[in-house]
Amino acid sequence: MALPEASVQLYTLAAQFSADMHGSLDKLAAAGLSNVEAFAFVDRAPELRAALDASGLAAPTGHAPLLSDELWTPDGAIPTPAPEVVFEAAATVGMRIVIDPFVDPKRWLTEDGVADIADRLNAAADVAAGFGLSVGYHNHSQEFVADFDGVSAYERFVSLTDDRIALELDLFWALAGGQDVPALVERLGTRLVAVHVKDGVVPPSNPFAPDAPAFSSDSLDQRHAGTGDVPLDAALRAATSLEYAVIEYDHAPGDVFEDIAASLAFLRDGGYVR
Repeated sequence: MALPEASVQLYTLAAQFSADMHGSLDKLAAAGLSNVEAFAFVDRAPELRAALDASGLAAPTGHAPLLSDELWTPDGAIPTPAPEVVFEAAATVGMRIVIDPFVDPKRWLTEDGVADIADRLNAAADVAAGFGLSVGYHNHSQEFVADFDGVSAYERFVSLTDDRIALELDLFWALAGGQDVPALVERLGTRLVAVHVKDGVVPPSNPFAPDAPAFSSDSLDQRHAGTGDVPLDAALRAATSLEYAVIEYDHAPGDVFEDIAASLAFLRDGGYVR
């Protein structure tokens, strides 16, 4: 298997990126990264593309809502952009895969809900193809709350989606969902094209379970890759078709650029990326 390329989800440095897009990208390039994973790119696609080009970076993947009718914002819920709008922006940025990053936990609790999510992503794949793009899904831990005949809602969803749909497994959140992460990676096989490389102290119970207390990412004790609970070595070595190993922190423990550099060093020193 060819080794994946390293990347970083720009949400990790959301505050710094919003304050200084060009400067933030220049720092990532100086750290030795060639790729980033975009977020909130739909309304600023030309600006982002210009900044990426200026820094010598690419954004082959990006996160955008494809499976929900509304998008939460601090000012209230707003309609999500039409898929065509998302894909046109993604093509402008130069992406290959547009990945939905979050679906309401309640929708994962029933078989009908899971089937609806899968149907929507299959339909989105048809639209994306017209723009020369693929689509995918990124998990948290709500996908592992319910199971149907011993199969998690997440793996039921996988079975209902077309093989052309990419999977991006967040390794930290899969462990928070109670999964044997390397075994899950093996079962996903060639469908798994990207992972979120994330580490830390995993919560003792699933934060997205219906009876869980209110959750905030600020409460997470996240740490540099290789220094927490997540079996990153076994998970990364179990993958057979990874294209991207994407560094992410939901809650960076210190200086965010130093935190990214530490996780990048883990990936390089361990021989996990090319």
